[in-house]
Order: sequence, then structure tokens, then C-alpha cells
Amino acid sequence: MQNRGSEQNRTEARLDLIRGSAARRRHDARTIAALTRNPGCNRRAVLDAAGVDKDGLSRHIGFAAPFGQSQFAIIRGNAFEARVRNDGGTDLLRLLADCLGFDPGPEGSPGVTVVDLGASAEQGGGVRPAAENLADRLDRTVAALRPDPHGIVLVAHPLLALPVGGQDVHLEPDLLVIRPDGQFHIVEIKSFPVVDGQADGEKVAAAAVQAAVYVLALRRMLRAREVVPTVPMMPVVPPATVSHDVVLVCPRDFSNAPLATRVDVRRQLLGLEHQLTRLATIEALLDDLPAGLTFDLAAGPDGAPTRPATELTAGLDLLDARYTPDCLSTCELAFRCRHEAAGRTAALGASVREDLGGIDTVTEALGLAHGTRAPAEDQAEAAERLRITARMYAEALAGAPLPLGGADG
Repeated sequence: MQNRGSEQNRTEARLDLIRGSAARRRHDARTIAALTRNPGCNRRAVLDAAGVDKDGLSRHIGFAAPFGQSQFAIIRGNAFEARVRNDGGTDLLRLLADCLGFDPGPEGSPGVTVVDLGASAEQGGGVRPAAENLADRLDRTVAALRPDPHGIVLVAHPLLALPVGGQDVHLEPDLLVIRPDGQFHIVEIKSFPVVDGQADGEKVAAAAVQAAVYVLALRRMLRAREVVPTVPMMPVVPPATVSHDVVLVCPRDFSNAPLATRVDVRRQLLGLEHQLTRLATIEALLDDLPAGLTFDLAAGPDGAPTRPATELTAGLDLLDARYTPDCLSTCELAFRCRHEAAGRTAALGASVREDLGGIDTVTEALGLAHGTRAPAEDQAEAAERLRITARMYAEALAGAPLPLGGADG
């Protein structure tokens, strides 16, 4: 046990050195969803574990990406969340009752208990709170995970813990509904609208994955801490069951009136659990890095980082990246990694990389397709497919009609 503790201390010391003097950036559901979407990217795994400011890093090395929410979107989202939580949660309770199919109790009855475990740390820019605050909030969250036989319990801003790559990551869903029968539901409040019953498919998909992260974290935390909710005056203690049905609360049409929608995240949970098992432990990744590696963005008198961009870029080159086009919507360093991957088949997407296994560059693929390059033994099958595709493409071009104006046009 003592050896494990000293190993964790060494790992934390290495991660602190990699991050430098800046405040640690917190993992959240978005970063975990992005990491599990591309589990082979050791670059992101190390930088996220260390809490490095990837946005500041990308700007300093000359590859700034238009990433994240605008200030207007953040203000709008906060205003909508305040609207949803108004009136002590009474309106929200009835909204959730309609969505989840439970009885909210008669008007004016004490059928709901609201437990607020603290303001969201994510609204403060993702900076990680002090460790003692995290431990205290975790204890208060566990203490709040108790069903009430007389009504619904709404837990606002619970703090959850999820092991990712051998390190505990702390997460904060918007709301947790605990029903009298011991069933838990994750509720996420989102600012994107549902217009005429339809919402942006990409935003709904991202929200579903993030909610699935919370479901998985809560399930594992309950199991790890052996939390058994006790319900007074009930003959049988119900088991702690975290439902795969989550609730997204969004603005209806173009108003600020909330609309609750039930979403089944079983498919997302299967994907997350599979990808989390593929993540390398952070200790193993750190063992392959030089002891003095750092991405310290300490600022000088002018407010700009003092560490040369060339040194930071050289440090990034030591971390294996796995760029895919999806990274452009999920990672602040995507432009740098895309530049680095130029000319490589992996930059064309996961399906191309899988179809051309063993063929690393576009130049190599074209040579095999045109027969000007002999394939290695492990490239034979992919080379044959490339030659067939190239022949079919050439035949299609040869049989294509001439453009308007004829051969001279």
C-alpha cells in the first residue's frame, strides 16, 4: 500500500513538472469523450493527465484553433440553467416527472428535496480546485446518494470520480435525480435549442456521450465505495441502480422555456467501456519520456510565455499523436497534429487508415496503386485493392462524357 502511494506521488510529481507553474486544467466529460474516441493518442493522454493548457500551448507554437464556446454562448447557457433551476426546482421536477414517468406529488407537497453540492468548477475555465475541496465534495456527494421514500431527491453539482488511464478524474454533472425506488438518472442542461421537435444531431450525439461518461462514473463510484442506499420504513432496500436513460433539458424552439428529452445511452456506454480499457496507463507513458520534459507556459513581464516555441514543439514531437479529422472538433492541438500528419494516410480518417493497414504515406499508396512500387509482404492485400480501385477510376474517367464545348472547349 505504501509502495502504491509513493508511486502515485512520483507520478503526480512528473505530471506537475510537465504542466509547469500554471494551474491544472480539469478533465471533464468532454475531454474524456474525446480521449476515448481516440485512445491511441498518447499526446493527448499525457497532456490531459498533466492538466496542460492545450489552448495556450497551441497559440504559443503558432497553431491556434478556433475551439470552445463563445462568451455569448456561455452567458446564454448560464442564463438558461438559472431559468431551469428557478423556483426551488418545482418546475424542473414536474418537467422530469413527465419525462421519466413518476409522480411528482400534489402541488405544494414536500415531495422534492434539493441538495446543492457547490457551484460548478467548470464555469471557472476548467481550473482544478484544491485537492481537499475535491475530497470534501466527494464525501458530501456519497452522503447525498440516499433515496427518500417520501419523494424525489435532486442533487445539484454532485462530484463523481472515474479512473482514466490509472488516474482518478473528477467530473461534475448538472443534476442527479434519485427516485424513491433507488433508481438514479443523470440530467444534463444544454443551451442548444429543440426546434419543432428536432435538435442539431451532432450536438445531441456529443451530449449523449458526455452523459454516458457521467453514468459510467456514477456506476463505478457506487460500486467502488460500496454505496448501498438505505430507505427507512421500506421492507426491502432497493439496489442502487444508475439508469441508462438520461435526460437532456434544452430550450424549446426559440424561447427560454425548457423541454426535457429522455435519451438511451446504452450504445455510448458500451463504446466508452471498451475504449477506456484500451487506454495505456499514464505511468507507462511517462516511463518513455525524458525526465525533464515540461510544457511550462510561465509568462514574462509582457504576459507572453517565456519558453521558446521551438522547445515546446520539440517536446510535442516526443509524444506520439494519432491525428484523425475528428480531432478538429475535439482537440485544441488538432491544427498542429494535422500539419505534422500531412502526407500520411492516417490524416485521411480512421476508415482509410484501417483499409490501408501497413501503408503509412499517401505517396506510398499512390505508388502501389499505379504499380510503380513493389509491395512488402504485409502490404500485398491492400496493394491489390489499390490497383483495382485505380483501374476502375481510370476506366470511369475514360468513359466520362466530354465537357460542354467538346474537346476544344
